[in-house]
Amino acid sequence: MKHLCPLWFMLYCLFASVHANGAEQTLRVLAWPGYADSDVVSVFEKRFKVKVEVTLVGSDEVLRSKLTENHGGDFDVIAANTAEIHNYVNQGLLQPVVPDRIANTARQLPRFRDYSRIPDIVVGGQVYAIPYVWSDMGLIYDRKQFDQPPESIEGMWDPRFQGRVLAFNTGNHNFSIASLAMGGDPFRIKPDDFPRVTAKLIALRRNVLTFYSLPEEAAELFRSHSVALIFANYGRQQLKQLRDTGADVGYVVPREGALAWLDCWAISKGASDTALATAWINYMLEPEVSRAITERQDLSNTLQEPSDASPSNRLIWLRPVEDDERRAALWQRIVSGERPPLGESR
Repeated sequence: MKHLCPLWFMLYCLFASVHANGAEQTLRVLAWPGYADSDVVSVFEKRFKVKVEVTLVGSDEVLRSKLTENHGGDFDVIAANTAEIHNYVNQGLLQPVVPDRIANTARQLPRFRDYSRIPDIVVGGQVYAIPYVWSDMGLIYDRKQFDQPPESIEGMWDPRFQGRVLAFNTGNHNFSIASLAMGGDPFRIKPDDFPRVTAKLIALRRNVLTFYSLPEEAAELFRSHSVALIFANYGRQQLKQLRDTGADVGYVVPREGALAWLDCWAISKGASDTALATAWINYMLEPEVSRAITERQDLSNTLQEPSDASPSNRLIWLRPVEDDERRAALWQRIVSGERPPLGESR
């Protein structure tokens, strides 16, 4: 158990610092809903005799805004997907982590400990984040309307289901899935290919019932409009929500693959106590804590295989895209019904 020594040494230093200062330390956590529930936080606070201050976000845009506001100085530890992690590293907002000092990484499945194969968390030969939870974004389908599960993402464009398809209201992912459907790279669309991908999304807009924003909205539309197919932006969380209402739905990862997000814990460049932030990450990888987020949120943790695991070779982990602003600008015109000039770059 040699790898435990650095962690215990750091914890010793942490407690020495707490008592020396005679004041309660505060760990500032920036995370998504469900990642730091009050009962989970309470156990950590009592164990380490510190206070945990949790700030919750509901979108990557809000997380980005809060982290960059004071160049990372307002938070100690954050939860973000791999694509965001890479962007934050490039902006100098994160500091490297040392997996050997996080004993519970030894509990993780081998593929989540092979950092070199996880896009965007290793930069310049240094590890900047530790995997925590993940979900794929497959297709949810109404079993009553399909004799066989849909095999391809092209089902979203199938004219047989016109007006009975739901897609998510986001330019970033929609450009990715359109490019994927056309056999292209979902994250690096070439300038010359943008007109074709844009035309593909215009065709999608004409085929869908609408573009939803929240899983509750999709569930209501499914019930009231005989929806046949849904792009599951919220993954298996969304599947569970529909099944809990009694919907007879299935879930597939299409043959082209499914976009998938992997949320990780990372330490801010402005962390006031790196040892305490490291202790938090180690705590979040305890079996009881990881099981809790799976049971409560229906997200897959990194310690155990989900009972209905998707084929790992068909998961496409999110990566930074070639031009966020370009995708967003074009998407606003597409979703509003305004046809963008296909040769236009913005």
